[in-house]
Formats: sequence, C-alpha cells, structure tokens
Amino acid sequence: MKKITGLILIIIAMTKAGHAQQTNVEFGRKVSTRGYAELEVTPDIVYLSVSLKEYFIDGNTKKKVTIETLEKQLYNAAMDIGVKKENFTIQNVYSYNYDNDKKKSNNELLQAKQYRLKIENLNGLNTMLDLVDAKGIQSTSINGYDHSQKRQIEKELKIAAVQDARTNAEIVAIAAGDKIGRVLIINDNSSFNWNDVMPTPRLYATMAKADLASGENFSEQEKLNLNVRPIKLTCNIDAVYELQ
Repeated sequence: MKKITGLILIIIAMTKAGHAQQTNVEFGRKVSTRGYAELEVTPDIVYLSVSLKEYFIDGNTKKKVTIETLEKQLYNAAMDIGVKKENFTIQNVYSYNYDNDKKKSNNELLQAKQYRLKIENLNGLNTMLDLVDAKGIQSTSINGYDHSQKRQIEKELKIAAVQDARTNAEIVAIAAGDKIGRVLIINDNSSFNWNDVMPTPRLYATMAKADLASGENFSEQEKLNLNVRPIKLTCNIDAVYELQ
C-alpha cells in the first residue's frame, strides 16, 4: 500500500512539474522570431519521358519497324550513358491507327510505348537520342528534376535558417535591453518540393531531330539542349527563445 501511495505521489509531482514548465513557456518572458535561408541550385538529375511508336518504312505496310526494335535501341543507348536498369521504366502502352491515304481499308493498329528515364549524365542525353531511330521517336518531355546531393542541401538550408532565427532574436532582445536564453520552441516550416519550381531548359524538341533525318535544315539549337538554369530553394524556421 505504501508503494502504491508513493507511486501516486510521484506521478502527481511529475504532473505538477510538467504543468509548471508549460506555464513558464506560455507566460514567461520570451521572444518569437523567424529564420530564413535560400540557395540557388542547378539540378544534376533529369527525369525524361520518351514516347516511341512503330512505323512503316516509306509507307510500305510489309516493312514495319517494331516497338521491340525501337525499345532495344533506346534501352541500349540509355545503358551506354550510365542509366541504371531500375531507372528505365515503362509509363504507358497504347496503340494507334495507321493513317494511309492510299489504302483506306488498312485498319492495322501500330504499337507505341512511353518510357521514363532517370538521367544523371546530362551531357550524354543527345548522344542517347541519336542512337534511336528518329522516325520512331514520337515525343520527349522533361517531367522532373532532382539533385544527387539533395539531402545535404536541405540540411544546410535548415541549419542556416535556425542560425538566422537566433540572430534575429538576439537583435530584438538587445533592442529591448535583454539577452536571449535557451530556445523553447522550434517549428520547421520547410517543405522542399523540387518540382514546384521546375526550371526550364533553353529548348527541348525531338520533332526537329526527325526533320533533320529527312534532310531539312535546322540549327543546332533546335535539338534537345539541357542548359538547365538554377532553381531557388527556400527554408523558413519559427523559433521561440526565453529572455534573460
């Protein structure tokens, strides 16, 4: 019985201590501030979407370049520039009708596939596409960016934001004739979504590549050019410090 009574007294004491601490935080002398940090970063990883389609050579329905042939070309080219197997995935599979004015009755369906590639060797991107039959490339698009050192960058931004919050608190405290003590509360408001501020390459297009294969004259700038501009990442930290 004495042990139970003693345990109850300990629990009551801890509860009162916790309540007193909470009261001190809520009603004690304190200063609230916000820290801010920003950094411009150039992504070094691109997520590329590539759509391939079957086609007939010179419109001859007996000479078809199959989707398997095109896929093998793209896969081998991707592996050559360092794309990992797990980063070469199929996004979509579909088919379309072959449009031939000379043979209205031809209802053959041609196959098409869309792929998603994680490209870490940006300098090899044009080389990769050059190794794929240009007439078999339906379209390409960039649907995401990333950075190989993303976690480290986010960590450095948070540290800088916390330090900025403390500096701001010190400025306010000194102006009021006080000093800041320990931090009472820190709220991390940062949310890093790299694709919310997706940069834009100078130009990307594959239709020009197909036209080049047909003999048309186009400038080099009409090819896929990944001169990626930097993006700005920001971090906000709210903090409450006690005043001494």
